[in-house]
Amino acid sequence: MSRRIYVHELEKDSRRRAREARLAAAGADKADQANDSHTQHPQDELMEIIDQAKAAIGKLWETALVPFHAAVSKPAQKAYLGTFLFATTSLFLLGLSTIAYALFYFNYVPQVSVERTIYLQFGEGHPHGVATLDSSLTSLQAYDVSLFLHLPRTPNNQAAGNFMLDLSLLSPARAPSTKEKLLPESTLKQRLAHSRRPAILAYASPIIDTASTLTGLPWYVLGWKTESEVVEVSMFEGIGFPKGWTNVPQEVKLVVEADEKMQFYEVGVRIFAKFGGLRWIMYHHRILSYMVFTSMFWSSSMISALLAWLVLSSYLTSDSTAMKKEESTSLKIKTEQSESEKYEPSLLEGLSDTSRTFPAIGRHVALRFNGRGEDAGRGFDEGVKQEDEVIQSTGLQPLTPEADDEDEEIETSGFRDSGIGTGLDESQRARVQRRKKGSLLGGPPENQ
Repeated sequence: MSRRIYVHELEKDSRRRAREARLAAAGADKADQANDSHTQHPQDELMEIIDQAKAAIGKLWETALVPFHAAVSKPAQKAYLGTFLFATTSLFLLGLSTIAYALFYFNYVPQVSVERTIYLQFGEGHPHGVATLDSSLTSLQAYDVSLFLHLPRTPNNQAAGNFMLDLSLLSPARAPSTKEKLLPESTLKQRLAHSRRPAILAYASPIIDTASTLTGLPWYVLGWKTESEVVEVSMFEGIGFPKGWTNVPQEVKLVVEADEKMQFYEVGVRIFAKFGGLRWIMYHHRILSYMVFTSMFWSSSMISALLAWLVLSSYLTSDSTAMKKEESTSLKIKTEQSESEKYEPSLLEGLSDTSRTFPAIGRHVALRFNGRGEDAGRGFDEGVKQEDEVIQSTGLQPLTPEADDEDEEIETSGFRDSGIGTGLDESQRARVQRRKKGSLLGGPPENQ
């Protein structure tokens, strides 16, 4: 008993000393680490500070470059490109819409006023003259037509009193027939409108005439005033022309009918358009009309461009999808071809066309070979499945490996072995081994 106590005390003492030794070693290690930290070289501390500063500067630089990286990223580049294309297309279509509105305005809104000078011809008959209008007038538009005559206050003009103004609006000349080629061109023109209006110089008594002459004598002397009068006579009010270029006048013809031989300074015709409806709005509210119609043209152009882009993008997408589908189909066909090569008939040329059953040794199940003509594409898995079915139906177990070693090989004469069952792959070999192990242990065979 005393010996056990003594041994126990020795063990306690040894454990205490070992604990004290471990504590002493740990304290020495801490002291060494403290001494090493206190005796660290100043250059190392400086390098550590520099590394920390570099790391801080790198973090700041990365933080500063975050917006730049976001600005030059691929989504941002796509957004920039889309914005640029949209802005360019919008500006181009806006310019195109402006040009379209200008062309529409100048084709739809005719000239407000047309003025032509008529050069009278004197000789036989009354003074007459013709003025060409060209294409200044348009159809389906109302016009006011008036004549102005600049007449000197000569005794003959004052003695003429009332005189008649005969105005005709003539259509373009038609193509002459064979019989009309010798006729003058004026006979080939149709009169579209005709008007006769009287005119007269303003009357002034001799006393008033003398007083006005004396009052304006200095202006007459300086040439700033002449003894003349301008007479303006309205010939048509709100006249319109049917649709068609042959119904729009191209010339005006004037005949002055007077009993006295009259004198003229100048004779001319003025034509004013009387706008109504849309033409009146477009002429009197030009800025508003420009904004409205240009916006309409621009909107329709943008919608058309968007539809065209959608159709084009869908067409390109369908083409790419069809190409991918063709590639996948060709790849699938190649894969099927490579798989079908495993069962090519050329690989079975050396084998028999007749199905045979090979006897097995001992308790093994007989092996059956299917000829090429009957079932050349049937694999080893189907043979194994047939073997499992035979084992389950007969209850016969395959022989053990020791029995396999003791059995003798049976040779078949007159027929070359096809080698079926000898070229097992790893998974099939493992399945056969599991069945053999199960038979050794006395359990039922595994059905895979």
